[in-house]
Amino acid sequence: MADKKPPKIKGDNPKADSEDRFPNPRSWMLWALGIFMVAMLFQVGKTAKSGVVNKVDYDTLESWINNDKEVIDGFIEYPPPNASVMWTITGFITENGKKMPFKFEDKLDEAQEKFLKDAGFQSRDKNTLLMGFLVNLLPILLIFLLIWFVLIRQIRSAGRGAMNFGKSKARMLNKEKNKITFKDVAGVDEACEEVSELVEFLKDPKKFQKLGGKIPRGVLMVGPPGTGKTLLAKAIAGEAEASFFSISGSDFVEMFVGVGASRVRDMFEQARKSTPCLVFIDEIDAVGRSRGHGLGGGNDEREQTLNALLVEMDGFDTQDGIIIIAATNRPDVLDPALLRPGRFDRQIHVPNPDIKGREKILSVHARKVPVGPDVDLRIIARGTPGFSGADLMNLVNEAALTAARIGRRFVSMEDFESAKDKVMLGVERRSMVLTPEQKEKTAYHEAGHAIVGLSLPKCDPVYKATIIPRGGALGMVVSLPEMDRLNFHKDEAKQKLAMTMAGKAAEIIKYGEDGVSNGPAGDIQQASQLARAMVMRWGMSDKVGNIDYAEAHEGYSGNTGGFSVSAATKELIEEEVRTLIEEGYQEARRILIEKEEEYERLAKGLLEYETLTGEEIGKVIRGEQLGGDDDMPGSSIPSVTSIPKAGKPAPGGDPAPA
Repeated sequence: MADKKPPKIKGDNPKADSEDRFPNPRSWMLWALGIFMVAMLFQVGKTAKSGVVNKVDYDTLESWINNDKEVIDGFIEYPPPNASVMWTITGFITENGKKMPFKFEDKLDEAQEKFLKDAGFQSRDKNTLLMGFLVNLLPILLIFLLIWFVLIRQIRSAGRGAMNFGKSKARMLNKEKNKITFKDVAGVDEACEEVSELVEFLKDPKKFQKLGGKIPRGVLMVGPPGTGKTLLAKAIAGEAEASFFSISGSDFVEMFVGVGASRVRDMFEQARKSTPCLVFIDEIDAVGRSRGHGLGGGNDEREQTLNALLVEMDGFDTQDGIIIIAATNRPDVLDPALLRPGRFDRQIHVPNPDIKGREKILSVHARKVPVGPDVDLRIIARGTPGFSGADLMNLVNEAALTAARIGRRFVSMEDFESAKDKVMLGVERRSMVLTPEQKEKTAYHEAGHAIVGLSLPKCDPVYKATIIPRGGALGMVVSLPEMDRLNFHKDEAKQKLAMTMAGKAAEIIKYGEDGVSNGPAGDIQQASQLARAMVMRWGMSDKVGNIDYAEAHEGYSGNTGGFSVSAATKELIEEEVRTLIEEGYQEARRILIEKEEEYERLAKGLLEYETLTGEEIGKVIRGEQLGGDDDMPGSSIPSVTSIPKAGKPAPGGDPAPA
């Protein structure tokens, strides 16, 4: 099975391709006859053009030379050795201003030969009939080759291109080109175990067949973007010794009618020639969307492609030995017929990794960069909740770029922390100069978030607070969970609302109702999204009840037609959302009034140091000294953000702080 070479994808039939590339012998004979006739005509024309040749003897030629007649282009042609052919003497003699050719055949002695050479005759070997034919044939052959490559090849390639729309664009992967194995995949152990069965079946099918078991015909990998679905498919290709075809769902889509369905049929035709094999379709939602909701009355090109795919996967004439692996991050839009047993029998969920998975993924990517001895990947994994495999790869790459920019020979923990802040918070915009009023208002705004977050037990621990502009915000407070969050409770959501609205409450307490800025705009948006989810999706409102109104809110989604909601229900939902947000605001205001002293200390600390980590925030609130700029104590959560003194203020804009 491993020695079986799969056919090439480009041709539908290798024999047909060879016949198309090389014409039949009759065509070659006709072409050769035509070339021969043209060459003979060329030779006849050349001979006729040369005119009448005077046949002379040696004595006549000698008398011409002795009488000072000019002889031009004289040649003595020698026959091949041991041949009975005479010598041939040719040339031109000038008479009355005209060039007259002459020729005679004879065998000259040494004196005669020396006399002619002294007169200017040159020596050359006598051409045979074959040599003369080839010399005359050469220009004709060059012209023929030019016509062949320039005209005929273009015409034939254009014809094949017009007929190649329906050919599959699947690419075959082999071990020489693909070096990725299961060792390069981390953080998705369950998914690796599931797909490893496919590889084991291809290597030893009798192990499963002797108990009557059948390998799944199709495996659908589902998960958010960047979790490693495509990487897992490449690992399968690297581990399997069978043929592996890879294609994207968008490769089936074409502007011409029927092309997608034709490509599906051609792909399975190629797969059947190299069974058992694996076929990987990436982003299958491009062609697998639910039927009946698009334009064209259910008869559009995409649905024809999907119908062809359904028939090929489990139709009337399907054969065993072809395993389909597909990947998508939109399983909700796939057609139900595609997900039934017999087509995609098994769905493998590839989620974002947990803390252990993130540590393993970081260790895989850290192999490619020189890591310093102070680097603790578990701490980095703990500080990156919700990161996908692609995000972690980007984090390691950013850390390496940061170290290279500084000029280090290895990547230190400081580089990882700086890269993490850059990815999570955005790039520092130290060039943005804020006025003292803007900086002060941002400091009190962020201090409000931090104080309320530290006061509420169900809020995530405060990781860092900064008033250095990052991304689109003038400042921000970052909270990281102590462990991966798997669910969200009502009391946690209410405390989260309070922490979110603490920024606006802090500005109103400090500057009054009329002194509030547009800074809380982002906070209000986040609070509104959370409150709507609580009321319309999670059933956390007693008045609205345990009804999912998200479908009515989102409208037509492609799977269902949605349903209408009465005006009274909409009003009730709006009232409940407003109540939740208002309760959060009042809770935040209460906490800030009670802890006004800590609130003032933290705001002034942010104005002085611009960036404070979790432990440093605690010291500032307690009124403890942090020390100088050069010996700032580190926190339990590593952070390497520099802590400079506040720079000299200058006029600037007023973007909204977070």
